[in-house]
Amino acid sequence: MKTERIRNFSIIAHIDHGKSTLADRMLELTATIEKRKMKEQVLDSMDLERERGITIKMQPVRMHFKYEGEEYEFNLIDTPGHIDFSYEVSRALKAVEGVVLLVDATQGVQAQTFSVLDMARALDLPIIPVLNKIDLPSARIEEITEEIVETIGCQKEDILLVSGKTGEGVDALLKNIVSKIPAPKIDNQKVQGLVFDFEYSTHKGLIVFTRIFGGTIKKGDRIKFIGSGYDFTALEVGTFTPTMVTTPGLSSGEIGYIVTGLKQTTGSAVGDTICAINSPTEPIPGYMTPPPVVWASIYPESQDDFTATKQALERLKLEDASLSFEEESSGALGRGFRCGFLGMLHLEIVTERLKREFNLSLIIATPSISYVVEDKDGIRETIYAPHLFPEDLKNKSVFEQWVKVKLIMPASYMNTIMTLLYDHEADIQDMENFGHNRVKLMIEMPLRELMRNFFDEVKSATSGFASLSYEFIGEKLADVVRLDIMVAEEPILAFTRVVSARRVNEEGEAAVEKLKKLLPRQLIIVKIQAKALGRILASRTLSAMRKDVTGYLYGGDITRKMKLREKQKKGKKKMQRLGKVNIPQDVFLKMMKSGE
Repeated sequence: MKTERIRNFSIIAHIDHGKSTLADRMLELTATIEKRKMKEQVLDSMDLERERGITIKMQPVRMHFKYEGEEYEFNLIDTPGHIDFSYEVSRALKAVEGVVLLVDATQGVQAQTFSVLDMARALDLPIIPVLNKIDLPSARIEEITEEIVETIGCQKEDILLVSGKTGEGVDALLKNIVSKIPAPKIDNQKVQGLVFDFEYSTHKGLIVFTRIFGGTIKKGDRIKFIGSGYDFTALEVGTFTPTMVTTPGLSSGEIGYIVTGLKQTTGSAVGDTICAINSPTEPIPGYMTPPPVVWASIYPESQDDFTATKQALERLKLEDASLSFEEESSGALGRGFRCGFLGMLHLEIVTERLKREFNLSLIIATPSISYVVEDKDGIRETIYAPHLFPEDLKNKSVFEQWVKVKLIMPASYMNTIMTLLYDHEADIQDMENFGHNRVKLMIEMPLRELMRNFFDEVKSATSGFASLSYEFIGEKLADVVRLDIMVAEEPILAFTRVVSARRVNEEGEAAVEKLKKLLPRQLIIVKIQAKALGRILASRTLSAMRKDVTGYLYGGDITRKMKLREKQKKGKKKMQRLGKVNIPQDVFLKMMKSGE
């Protein structure tokens, strides 16, 4: 395919605005997938994506479209909409020449719309504004059109009206992609490709997803990673339709995959540049590694699975460059990993994938964020794990990350939201009217409070009509303390957390009450306590399970039963002294989740 007839683009939008459904109609209209093989959200290939109805990983696909007697090659990269996966969007945008910005005709411009729009503008990409779901009775086409004009600064006639469900307007959109998104520029005749994703196959080894910026790569070529220094022979070269299909080669401007045969997963990084081994070239500017927002410790339930867990995390990191992890050990839980995530949904998805795809049984410690503790001499230490946070903060200052939150919602929910913002220690910086009966709030708040179920509470308080996005603004002094949860007078490190000083009593009461409901009764009396600031804040007692040791006796002298009961009594006293309590894995998981 000639380079001037190639169009590389992404679809970007807020979550649930219909990206995957629109992609389905494009695949149908270009006959990329036969109708008999077509299914809903065909690009969402992961079971988790289909179950939850969200896109988690970006997915490339090649289509062919005929326009004015010429055949064009479209390389689409479908992207996630949830803020936790915005790094996937940033990676996709580096590999394309333009974007389709999708806005739901019933919901309008949302907070995440601004975030993805800013990414596209930062890369100076052409933007095609599209109003989706125009077939719905609740569509507010005129109002939302005005919002898009105000947000993007385009003309009304530039906005395309489509329905991802019925296919209306999709043909016009494909024609606009030809006319408004430029063909790739070829500045280098040497082989040069940007690595934007990986996949690992047990049989084929490492598979590189790449956008070729110069030259041609064919099967059998010797290729090298400029960053890591690894070299390999291209065992197979192909494209996505959306399944992997072998082709003779990948030329300048094209997007596809290369099978490397490499079995090692460490050292290869998203953002690296590939080149011909005998013709080195300059690396293409890659990607910034996003800083983790949420930290959680992951331990295999059985220490025999430690190596398998490490291999699983390495495999996932290939596909998800925003995941970070390092080894750690705990006296109670053994060897494990401290992992960094971009948010609570990201944490949930990664742990669920470890369980499903690698068949692992895991214990996940309570998620937390990082804090910086500074002593009176100015020596600063970053604390990633709650159980490493100092209990005594005398002569010490604690700093935490703050974020600026953009919240868009119906004006009628202002009173409810104000109460919620106070509860989460948020400061309102600015407020303005936004479109039809909606307001936009600019808020500053601690990252700790944003991660304390703020997303779900905002959605619940506004009946799902609010949307938000956030960015980091730096460190501020924190008024926080360490809260330990003790079972049988032994602190359980997986339950330790760092909480707001003003909420420590409330958090302690809630934690021990929840653990009492979740923990199975033992053969001994179990005391569950919350401790902070050197004192016990809350306590509950789990009564012992009664076992009838005389049930099998029939008749005979009463002293037989008395002897057995006395023996049981001595045994229970011994067990009470040892204080061994069995905490099942599902208790750890349920303690991690809010509201259960």
